[in-house]
Amino acid sequence: MSEHRRKPPQPQGGGRASSRRAAPQRPGRGAEAGRGVPTASPSGPYAEQPSQGSRADARRAAQRGSGGRGRGGGAAARGAGRPDKRLINYPRSDRAGWKRFVPSWKLVSGTVLGFFAVIVAGAGIGIAMVGTPDPNKTAEAQNNVFLWADETQMVATGGSMNRQIVGIDQIPLSMQNAVIAAENESFDTDKGVDPMGIVRAVWNMAKGGSTQGGSTITQQYVKNNFLDSEQTLKRKVTELFISIRLGVTEEKDKVLAGYLNTAYYGRDAYGIQAAARAYFGKDSKDLNPSESAFLASVLKGPNLYNPDGGIGASATPEANTERAKQRWSWVLDRQVQVGRMSKEERAKYKPEDFPARVESAQARGMSGQIGYMVETAKQYVMKTKDISAEKMALGGYRIKTTFQKPKVDALVKAVEDTRNDFLDEKKRPELDTFVQFGAASVDVKTGAIVALYGGPGWDQKYFSNNANTIGVPVGSTWKPYVLAAAMKHGTQNSNGEGVSVDSKYMADDLTVIKNRQGRPLLAADGKPFRQKNESPTAFGYVTLNEAMEKSINVPFAQLVFDVGHTKVREMAKSTGILEDSMDKNNNASFALGTSTPSAIRMADSYATFAASGTHREPYSVSEVSKDGQPLSGFEAPKEQRAMDSDVADNVTKVLENVVKNGTGTKVKKLGRPAAGKTGTTDQNKSAWFVGYTPELSTSVALFRTDPNSADKKLLSMNGVGGTDSIHGGDIPAVIWTEYMREALKDAPVKDFPEVEAIGVKADSSGAPSPTPSAVPTPSTPPLPSPSSPSPTPSPTPSKGGKPSCKPGELFCDPSTAAGAANGGANNGGANNGGANNGGANNGGVIGGADGGNDGGATGAPSPSNSVRPGRPGGVTGGWPTGSPDG
Repeated sequence: MSEHRRKPPQPQGGGRASSRRAAPQRPGRGAEAGRGVPTASPSGPYAEQPSQGSRADARRAAQRGSGGRGRGGGAAARGAGRPDKRLINYPRSDRAGWKRFVPSWKLVSGTVLGFFAVIVAGAGIGIAMVGTPDPNKTAEAQNNVFLWADETQMVATGGSMNRQIVGIDQIPLSMQNAVIAAENESFDTDKGVDPMGIVRAVWNMAKGGSTQGGSTITQQYVKNNFLDSEQTLKRKVTELFISIRLGVTEEKDKVLAGYLNTAYYGRDAYGIQAAARAYFGKDSKDLNPSESAFLASVLKGPNLYNPDGGIGASATPEANTERAKQRWSWVLDRQVQVGRMSKEERAKYKPEDFPARVESAQARGMSGQIGYMVETAKQYVMKTKDISAEKMALGGYRIKTTFQKPKVDALVKAVEDTRNDFLDEKKRPELDTFVQFGAASVDVKTGAIVALYGGPGWDQKYFSNNANTIGVPVGSTWKPYVLAAAMKHGTQNSNGEGVSVDSKYMADDLTVIKNRQGRPLLAADGKPFRQKNESPTAFGYVTLNEAMEKSINVPFAQLVFDVGHTKVREMAKSTGILEDSMDKNNNASFALGTSTPSAIRMADSYATFAASGTHREPYSVSEVSKDGQPLSGFEAPKEQRAMDSDVADNVTKVLENVVKNGTGTKVKKLGRPAAGKTGTTDQNKSAWFVGYTPELSTSVALFRTDPNSADKKLLSMNGVGGTDSIHGGDIPAVIWTEYMREALKDAPVKDFPEVEAIGVKADSSGAPSPTPSAVPTPSTPPLPSPSSPSPTPSPTPSKGGKPSCKPGELFCDPSTAAGAANGGANNGGANNGGANNGGANNGGVIGGADGGNDGGATGAPSPSNSVRPGRPGGVTGGWPTGSPDG
């Protein structure tokens, strides 16, 4: 076979490579690129090429051929070839597939080193740029000026006088040890910052929470000198840089002294010297280890650890004292743990050695009610603008309050006149001591607190604000919420409709209370629970209006189950009662006032009824400016609808009856329309009257407790003032009336809104069903009820039987009382001689406010049909011993 016909053998893998080499090349790449023929060895054009050489040549040819076309071919080639010349080889060109995205160790280490270098450089620049804080800045504190509602000055408090810087030689070693042990054990060796604290701060930032972390003494010193404790990233970073700077440039003694000289200790005291004077009346150098441990404890947070009390419901003097004692003991123990106190020294301080404190100079400057009003206004400002106690103590605020001086003076006079007439601590020291008064008055139209009475005064070493304290049960003043909830939501017997105040409920003493399923509640002994009234009188079935009028317990103990505890809580909350002050138990006593709202909250809540169901949050500040610049957020709170006006106005009508015919008759001396409710608790531990006119709503509380006792428990008032017991219709009603008469002396007389009866009659289980009959007229005698076989004549005195009036019953008419006693609940009482027949209109007993001590007057005859629908006239017969109010 001739040579030109012989087919030369193909090299391994050369088919595709040959095709690529034979492909047209871009012009200008040399002669070889333009020939388009396979490359052969000079010694043999048909000899086989090595496979590795073919692949390498193929790759080079492919790279040359695809360069510049911009189709991505080059990138694909680089993915399986040698590294390119990029500054950062990522994704990696010398790896294929997913391995291209795995960074090399060089890249990782370089990134870490670079990041660290940036941080170090930034920190260096930051440290160089910030300056060392001036420890004298805090001494620039100003006064806070508080104004009356008419813009006249009430008091100026705070200022720069309560601050003095002392050297480390004037700070005892015991104080230094206590603070270091409690707050920064590594203070002597750290560089001003705590790395773990920084990690915590960063972690909290990442979670969107507070940037606060564990701070060293150096950091706290820096924070104090910025006069700004806001937890922002900018402030935290600045604090960090300054702390590092101080940690490497300042001596530890100077930093520690700076911290102790700028820290806030409460009682408006900045710095250790001011704190030593404020709490112990001595210089800082004279503090002993126990007193030093106390001041170190207060540094944890004066608002919660100052035994005087602080801002908020959880910062009461009692709670703060307990926290301070625990912290004081822990600080002493901690010093032993870290080697800064010997066990022998620690053993000297027992729990009973908790250091005694001197009277606050701040208290001496705010006598009478000033201290309570200032604290109330400060709390409102701090809560509204989220201002810390430390920042508030620095001053510069001008605060216009809602308190009206004439009304405050009138309330103080009413309390003190009644106290002087009623109490005699020298004659009855075992009974008349420790009796406390609290009161508050709120403008119905706005919710502004116009007056309060918090106690004897800070200057009398009484720091608890009785007008704003939580812990005194309100008794039967809670019953209107049960009634309002029933009128709004109805009961299980009303088919979802609101109930009428004419609905009848059993009122006899020791009646078994049933749950919503109709089964008897069980007492602790497993027997059916029987609700007790204050009086053993057999009332029989009475209307809810009458039950409120006489403040009978049994009907409301049953009604709260028929309505539902949750709905009653919702009703009370909608009128401004704080949920934290409500009794959490779903028992019968809940309806009778085991909850403990403050006097301010009760006055504001009843103002909702006076305002026809519109609620406004109570407020004590109307304007605030800081360094001459007005602050926003102090407008009067917006009104909210708590209940329909028909419900609120019908509750008002019922509470008007309490004043006219029931347990609050002493309030009739006011001489203008008024509505209200009395309240007395078990064992006579508290007594309330809460009432209102169309203009003002006022609450008055009376209770007994030793302010210096550890537990501040309530004591019985039986025997106080020389009386067997005190009820809400007694002293509280008298104070209320005297104050309201003076407070409203220049105001025109206004009536409450006219209302129509609402709701359906939904009697409780077992109530008798009335028989249809003609409506009686003044000339027609009333028809008998089904419970009586024949009409019963009007009660008349009886020569036999028990005495008509019991000893101690004031304003009791023997003739009418005897008739009521003979008529009873079933004859001359609720069923036959009720509200219209044998009650107020035909001579029934009306007096006996809250247990017979309130007095009252007998009813005057009048036509029964003069009573408007939904507003029964008087009380039923059979009430010789007064109402169960609590």
